[in-house]
Amino acid sequence: MYERQKRYYHLRAGEYDRGAWAHENEEVARLVAAVAALPPAQTLDVGCGTGFLSQHLAGELTLLDASADMLAIAAERVPHATVVHADALPLPFAAGAYERVFSSHFFDHLRPAERAEFLVEARRVAPELVLVQQRGEAHTEGMERRTLEDGSAHEIYKVLFTAESLLAELEGGELLHEGPLFLVVRARAWRRSPVSDSSRSSTTE
Repeated sequence: MYERQKRYYHLRAGEYDRGAWAHENEEVARLVAAVAALPPAQTLDVGCGTGFLSQHLAGELTLLDASADMLAIAAERVPHATVVHADALPLPFAAGAYERVFSSHFFDHLRPAERAEFLVEARRVAPELVLVQQRGEAHTEGMERRTLEDGSAHEIYKVLFTAESLLAELEGGELLHEGPLFLVVRARAWRRSPVSDSSRSSTTE
């Protein structure tokens, strides 16, 4: 499943911004403002995609993505950043290598066990984690069918978080933004990964 999702996002690179950020509206502006307001830090952006939000992060920046095509777009958009073409599980960095791990729309494509692994890895690499996620009226997760502009159909795993469910997975934290579409949360000095295989597993519509 993880490999199939990687292929989907690799194929989607050229059209990603037309889908994920096509609705540039007041909430997207507030989301960008919340990201831009983060204090400068040595930041690892995991699953950076095309760098739409990455460009608003202040401080020394490393962009990581499993898609070379996504990274190429991000590198052009954020030319001062270091780019790393690699998987996020596990993170290919030493313990304490960064001050912050940032991730947008990556955590919500991981199954419970993968989310647990990612939280362990993020905690190992940095003392602070900031997540940007799509918001749902209720917490749901399961398979979702998506179609690319070329007509090809793909199945991906998708989680819609509520503020409560996302903060629960992090065992607390700070809600920086909650809007109709997006959540931004920050966790610092978190103790352990609370996600397990027995986590909620309702399906999306």
